[in-house]
Formats: sequence, structure tokens, C-alpha cells
Amino acid sequence: MSLSGGKDSTAMLLMMLERGEPIHSVVFFDTGWEFPEMLEHIDLLKRRTGVSVWKLYPRIPFDFRMLHRPVIAKSGQNKGKVHRVGYGWPSTMRRWCTREKVGQIEYFQKNLPSPVSCIGYAADETHRAKKGSKDTSKRYPLIEWGITEHQALEYCKSKGYNWGGLYDIFDRVSCFCCPFQNLGSLRKLRHHFPALWERVLKMDDARPSHNVGFKDYVSVRQLDQRFAEEDRQMKIFA
Repeated sequence: MSLSGGKDSTAMLLMMLERGEPIHSVVFFDTGWEFPEMLEHIDLLKRRTGVSVWKLYPRIPFDFRMLHRPVIAKSGQNKGKVHRVGYGWPSTMRRWCTREKVGQIEYFQKNLPSPVSCIGYAADETHRAKKGSKDTSKRYPLIEWGITEHQALEYCKSKGYNWGGLYDIFDRVSCFCCPFQNLGSLRKLRHHFPALWERVLKMDDARPSHNVGFKDYVSVRQLDQRFAEEDRQMKIFA
């Protein structure tokens, strides 16, 4: 089973254990961009359940891949030559981070005989599982059991898991620097996790010149200025 550490995959693991479901292996992919609280949550899960968690890592660290890795042209007049350095921030058209995560998990599965991958999509996310609905090598236990995202979170809380308060701040928890977060989540990151926000600022300052920007082609510095101005106006209004 694939364990992101979030509320849905955590609920899936705990419920599968409660039901006596056979679990060959639990796999967690550590991007290097995880909230410290999420890593602590994974360790807590291991201690409380006694389940061994296989930690997978990127073949090339994400920071290096984003900022420094030589990219070889696959076509055109520069084919076979370095045509840029650094992948830059992931975007909807270049989700290199997701490809690496999925690729590493699939490589792990290749070593298992007839594996069935359990994925923690909730019952109110059936659209995410639709493409693979006929694939017998995949299961979506929460969808099978009719467990919604809200129910998954409440279930985990009832078992004593709180992620260091992450879900009291964010609706969803992924990499702290994910460009696919909404503006509200980025505001909260800046407010509640200033050290992580500063790291995102430094990453953005170092991004390759060919990379158009962070979210919606806006730099993190521009977002920082916007949020600071909004804070200033709120203080005046208050």
C-alpha cells in the first residue's frame, strides 16, 4: 500500500489492519520536501502499529533536480546536448516530481509477485480512481468502504493522530513547497511556518532563468509582497 502519510492513506492503513487485511508492504516516498510534522507522523504510525514502512527516495534529490541538473535535449538541433540546467518548479505540464514518485513506487512493485496496489482515494474522490477502475492490480479501499475525506480525518483523530496540528491549518497536506497549493494554503504556510516559507523564497530565488515562475507564473517574492501588503491592510482595517 502507498502511504503518503496524509489523512486518507493513514485511515486506509489503520482500517486495513483493523479488518485483518493482508498487507505485504507499506511504502512511503520521501520527497525531501515533507513537513517535519509529517515525518514525525510516519514514525508515530510505525511505533503504534508495529508496521514496517519502506522509505523510498528520489534517485536524484529534488533540490538538485530542480536547480542544477543538466537537461539533455531529446530532439531538435541540440539533440543529445545540454540545452538547459535545472528542471525548475513543477507545473501542470511538467510534473516531474509526481513522475519520479510514481516511477519509484512502480519499480518497487516490480520485485513483488502479482502485487495489488492499495491507494487511499476517498469515497468523494471517485473521479480520481475512474481511469483505473478496471485495473485489477489496483484497489481503492476507502472507496470500497464508502469513507469520505472528512470521515477519514475524524477517524484518524479518534485514534489519536493529529499530525502536529497540520490539519488544523490546512485542508490538504502535501509538499510544503508545492506550486499546486491554493493561495490560502500558501498564506498559511507563510504565517504558521516562517522557516519553511523562507526556504521556499530561497529556492525561488535560485530557480533557473528559463523557469517562468512559481504559481500561475508569479514568483514567490511577488507572493510574499502581496501577502505582506494584505497583512498591512488587515491591521489598518482592524
